[in-house]
Amino acid sequence: MNGHSPADARMVEIGDGVYAYVQPDGGWCLNNAGLITAGGRPALIDTAATEARALALREAVAAVAPGPARYVVNTHPHGDHTFGNRFFADEAVVIAHEATRAEMDLAQLHLTGLWPEVCWGDLAVELPTLTFREPVTLHLGDVRAELTHPGVAHTTNDTVVWLPEQGVLFAGDLVMNGATPFCLTGSVAGTIDVVGKLRALGPRVVVPGHGPVGGPELLDTAEQYLRWVQDLAGRGRAAGLTPLETAREADLGPYAELLDSERLVPNLHRAFAEAAGAPPGHPLDIGLLFSEMVEFHGRLPECHA
Repeated sequence: MNGHSPADARMVEIGDGVYAYVQPDGGWCLNNAGLITAGGRPALIDTAATEARALALREAVAAVAPGPARYVVNTHPHGDHTFGNRFFADEAVVIAHEATRAEMDLAQLHLTGLWPEVCWGDLAVELPTLTFREPVTLHLGDVRAELTHPGVAHTTNDTVVWLPEQGVLFAGDLVMNGATPFCLTGSVAGTIDVVGKLRALGPRVVVPGHGPVGGPELLDTAEQYLRWVQDLAGRGRAAGLTPLETAREADLGPYAELLDSERLVPNLHRAFAEAAGAPPGHPLDIGLLFSEMVEFHGRLPECHA
């Protein structure tokens, strides 16, 4: 489909030896990756969802890096950011938060079953071989890449990669550009809190998990949307509505043009639960939330991976 081919992805230099790999249009499973080439041992931040997309990413890395990726950092466990690990793992150490590894091991290739029409290719889950709990730093030549789990947000175990000297933040799916934020297994309130922490870093460039590279304004947009979700949830609860009913009655306003608007339903489930006292990341019925997303959308959400 035009606009969704692996060939449409672009490796964009955003700093000296620092790159963002952007896959349009940024919808379901069309994620971004990052690359740091300094020091001669390149580090890749996230991989891709399918075999074809992972191989295209590997070619893009080879075109600008002095050699193959020696490190792969997974920002969270979802398959669009991790399924491509196996195409790099022979030469790279795969790094992630310890809970990311555990969740990847539990989920395996479940994501592929949601969209059976996608040509996923010859996939197998390649688990991280190095995990962390406290912040760690990769020293890549003169580039410091700080890996931190800032709190429950998109998931319960997100990692951000911060390059303090370059002012570059790889935010994973904590931030999206042009696509609807998503807190299916994370937290609305937690994401707002984490966005505040990321803003305090003072990033010059923000690489979102999906969509075009931007600046700190992407953090503001994410917070504004999630505060709108909280307000919407408050009004829905006061009216005795369910999250799905609240979503159906909502005026999306400035968020109507965001991709994957059906994510509003699980976001509202999170906001309803948190307003009732549930802690960030409290387990919800993910199958129910996904089925209500499908019901709201009228069909299965489009995945062009």
